[in-house]
Amino acid sequence: MGNSSQIDHAARVFKALGNPARLEIVLHLSDHACTVTELVECTGFSQPLVSQHLAKLREVHVVKGEREGKATRYSIVDAHVAHVIHDTLAHTQEGERHD
Repeated sequence: MGNSSQIDHAARVFKALGNPARLEIVLHLSDHACTVTELVECTGFSQPLVSQHLAKLREVHVVKGEREGKATRYSIVDAHVAHVIHDTLAHTQEGERHD
């Protein structure tokens, strides 16, 4: 069982992931690291929106950014988060088949 600060952090992570756009961004980043421009292209979201979502995900240490020249390439900090999302999506699909 986690201590109070671990539970608090987990709640912040789940809250950050509670946004469909952020979930989509994390799913893209679980495939490979991307720049903001690449995320804009593959999600269709605006650049300011992608940047805002990345800031929220960085806040809770889900993603990190590494400078590459003028751009920053974002990646998942911990693959466990991506696994939780993929497992949740699989669970959702299973539930749809049983309805």
